[in-house]
Amino acid sequence: MLVETKAKVGVFSIALGAYLPQFPQLVPEFESQYADFKASLPTTVEVVDGGLVTTKEAAAAAGDKFRAADVDLVFMQLLTYATSYNMLPAIRDLNVPVVLVNLQKVRCLDFATAGTAEWLGIGYAGGAVGEMVADLNRAGKRHAVITGVQGDDPEVKAQIEDWCRAAQVRRRFRNTNLAQIGRPYPGMMDLYIDETNLYNRMGVYTKQFDWEKMWAIADDVTDEAAIAAEVAQIHDTFDVLGEYDEKDIHEMARYVLAFEQWVRDENLGFVASHYDGFAQGKAGVLDSMLIPAFSMLIKQGVACAVEGDIKVALGMSIMKTISGACQLSEFYTFDFNDDVVLIGHSGSGDADFSTARKASMEIVPVFHGKAGGGFLTRFYPKPGPVTYLGITQDADGHFKFVASEGVIEDGPTLGNGDTTFRTRFSIGAREWNNRWCEAGPTHHYAAAQGRYIDTILKVAKILDVPVEVICR
Repeated sequence: MLVETKAKVGVFSIALGAYLPQFPQLVPEFESQYADFKASLPTTVEVVDGGLVTTKEAAAAAGDKFRAADVDLVFMQLLTYATSYNMLPAIRDLNVPVVLVNLQKVRCLDFATAGTAEWLGIGYAGGAVGEMVADLNRAGKRHAVITGVQGDDPEVKAQIEDWCRAAQVRRRFRNTNLAQIGRPYPGMMDLYIDETNLYNRMGVYTKQFDWEKMWAIADDVTDEAAIAAEVAQIHDTFDVLGEYDEKDIHEMARYVLAFEQWVRDENLGFVASHYDGFAQGKAGVLDSMLIPAFSMLIKQGVACAVEGDIKVALGMSIMKTISGACQLSEFYTFDFNDDVVLIGHSGSGDADFSTARKASMEIVPVFHGKAGGGFLTRFYPKPGPVTYLGITQDADGHFKFVASEGVIEDGPTLGNGDTTFRTRFSIGAREWNNRWCEAGPTHHYAAAQGRYIDTILKVAKILDVPVEVICR
């Protein structure tokens, strides 16, 4: 993968210091519970350890660590009852959510034999959570609660892993750059964006590139062994349909290798591109193979959006990060006979989204709506749940997520070479389209197979972005 990011997660646990001299056996018990909790975190995150906190001073020291590391999220394990001064100094100066992990060590105490030490040490869950949330609300801090049993609770494990995936989005936004090549498609004003506002609100920095630089990017790629290996990768990714010249695949491989080096050199996680010039000479060569070349980047974690749409590049990156695959999408047509919406797009996509069969590409004489012609790609998702994520802005530049779940179904689709798939929504095709459009998204959105609204809600809480859920 070209883009690999580990979220930085602050972790600490709290207990009331007054209990420890009264019940000294609680100290090794709490240390063991805290060690077990840290060990349970997935390897997709880098743990910033704030320690076992029983005083205000220890909480402040944990907060210093979290700020210095620029953590993406904080997990606070409640070991027993604790006052909120054990928590607030650790998170007061942070602008990320704190997840209160409220785990009881045993499913149920032996009520006939349990004494105070057992109650406080292994059977006290829930008592301090309300106090913590009350003070988090007064401090204006984002928060969530996970309640369950330590070490033996699939729901707890799933929630923690979901939060860690969501935290990866913030780290990817902060650690990688966005490449804008050219400008948005002329007149698609829903795509236009203020890149400084994007950086201030979402932490994504935009690097600007001209097409002249992109045309020359493959000039120095001459390693025939590397080119041959990339040709094999392209054939492994796509069924090439119709008549074509293998020399074109060789040239495409040169550009893919060049783009991969460009991504590494510029530390790119996102690309938004549109070319509106004359597709002649070197420009025509690149333009003819850009769609599959960018598809090869998407497969490796770089979200590449057509028509210069920065916002959908962000959405694609979110879906790729949390689900492993993404697809740029937009409305195509209704099938009112079957009450479904046909959704898809012409352009770069994710081979990992093509789960029903191998992705394909073929040469078309003309691209619809843009200059030139060349290789067009198509992706084939299998029937099953699907989630759509749109990103938009209000009049003051604040971002908003628009999300919906549906079900991809088998059935006829357009035969024009574009990716299209049929989606049924719980509220019906008409009402879904009405509500989706009333939410004011851009006309592009990202798709992922599976149900991911719960994860999107966590991403939104981490990024401090509102979400409008259309249907589930």
